[in-house]
Amino acid sequence: MAHSMGFITVLSLLAIVPLCLSGKTYGGGGYLYPQFYDHSCPKAQEIVKHSVAKAVAEDPRMAASLLRLHFHDCFVKGCDASVLLDSSGTIISEKRSNPNRDSARGFEVIDEIKAAIEKECPHTVSCADIMALAARDSTVLTGGPNWDVPLGRRDSRDASLSGSNNNIPAPNNTFQTILTKFKLQGLDIVDLVALSGSHTIGNARCTSFRQRLYNQAGNGKPDYTFDQSYAAHLRTHCPKSGGDQNLFFLDFVSPVKFDNSYFKNLLAYKGLLSSDEVLFTKNAESRELVKTYAYNQELFFQQFAKSMIKMGNISPLTGYKGEIRKYCRKVNAY
Repeated sequence: MAHSMGFITVLSLLAIVPLCLSGKTYGGGGYLYPQFYDHSCPKAQEIVKHSVAKAVAEDPRMAASLLRLHFHDCFVKGCDASVLLDSSGTIISEKRSNPNRDSARGFEVIDEIKAAIEKECPHTVSCADIMALAARDSTVLTGGPNWDVPLGRRDSRDASLSGSNNNIPAPNNTFQTILTKFKLQGLDIVDLVALSGSHTIGNARCTSFRQRLYNQAGNGKPDYTFDQSYAAHLRTHCPKSGGDQNLFFLDFVSPVKFDNSYFKNLLAYKGLLSSDEVLFTKNAESRELVKTYAYNQELFFQQFAKSMIKMGNISPLTGYKGEIRKYCRKVNAY
């Protein structure tokens, strides 16, 4: 999952396998389950869905940004909305980290959703749950799979800049480093490959893959696993210096459609990021998974939904831990 991804407004491609994975999932300290707000805030999910659709209609990139925001939250201290906190007092915002600075987006959308839900049912729905729902709705809007989101997370009262810098996989990490970072979160190689498939939509900045074009191994030569005609095309807009913020589709075949073309691109050595292509070139097990998902979109969709539920269950705060923030950008005053 990486880098400012972009989505489409509304697709009627619900080649979706609604996965009724609605059983309870245990998360340190309590259960998460889709019906958590059925009585306390029955309109919560509809408010999120409507708000996300509106935001994506106005900015097609937003759905990908919301999906990425959930990922960057869960990999740091668990899915507790710590990524949303601004710096204040003793809190140093995760927004300042290398993975988030100049690229994390969607904070205003979460603010709008939270305000609407607070009006409907004050002090009830957590920012962490809003992010999980927004990630699901963003996926569905672009033609991807649907799933029931386990709910009941609470919001953290602090953030971790160091955790954000160290725990989130980087586009230039080796395959083993990326896999290790996933395993530290309780995720496995299947989750790694499936969740990387979110790069079927969205964008990455030139600075995220420039080394592949010019100096992959520090020897002044491009990455030999990069399709050279594709690399030559990319060089026209991603020069050796300058243009750091220039955006490129992560999946040039169907950049605004959630499908399995990302994996087909990897088979053709046309993955944009090094962290994408290593899934096919550096490990036999992940290579077979890439092939499987390239040939069978339904299997990819099913596993993506399962892995999103699993990721969403990383160390949630439940019960009396944490709080329900009134404003997602700051902890409550007591």
